[in-house]
Amino acid sequence: MDLDWPGCRNVRDVGGLRTSDGRVIRSGVLIRADSLQYLTEDGVEAVRRAGVGRILDLRGDGEVAAFPTPFTGTPLAVRQSLQDPADPDHGRATIVEACTWMLDRRPELFAAAVKAIADEQDGAVVVHCHGGKDRTGMVVALALSVAGVPEEEIVADYYLTQSRLAPWLEEQLAAEPDTSKHPEMLEFRDTRAESIVAILRHLDTEYGGPEAYLRLGGITDNDLSKLKARLVG
Repeated sequence: MDLDWPGCRNVRDVGGLRTSDGRVIRSGVLIRADSLQYLTEDGVEAVRRAGVGRILDLRGDGEVAAFPTPFTGTPLAVRQSLQDPADPDHGRATIVEACTWMLDRRPELFAAAVKAIADEQDGAVVVHCHGGKDRTGMVVALALSVAGVPEEEIVADYYLTQSRLAPWLEEQLAAEPDTSKHPEMLEFRDTRAESIVAILRHLDTEYGGPEAYLRLGGITDNDLSKLKARLVG
């Protein structure tokens, strides 16, 4: 369900998605978003009205320092970068290669992000990065997989971002007169369903699936049980 948070382009509650056994992800529990840095005063008030208990910021230190959100440094905000500052630039040619490189390099950070969703008790958890596309998409996909949401539903939710960010992508392309840079911009800024499919296949073939991957990162049976209880009741 799309949410109206003035200043955000890509924010929605994943409540309503169905699990393989017919249960439904609860509304008001997990919200995915693009960066909250552009929120207006009305947008900040909309976040507060949504009963948010935790804002999980997946951006790196440099991003947060350059573009703080209205919640940066407040008790609501939890920082959980998916890369260590010591990590080199990924240098990968495609978005799938970049994302799987992050997953392979830092399973403990992805596990910590999913655990942060499970641990919140007081309200909705907002997960965001910059565009709310890839880093957010991977963390949300991991959480939904643990909850039992089938792959086709996860892929469909991920792909909703394409239409939400399409106007922004058009603006970025129009602002770049060097058209030789456009293919790379499209590769890393467009949202394609096949990207998350490839990422999920990587988790299956290399780790035995999302849950096994998270266990490798240090998540426990208790964490997984709490996450399932929180998402589906």
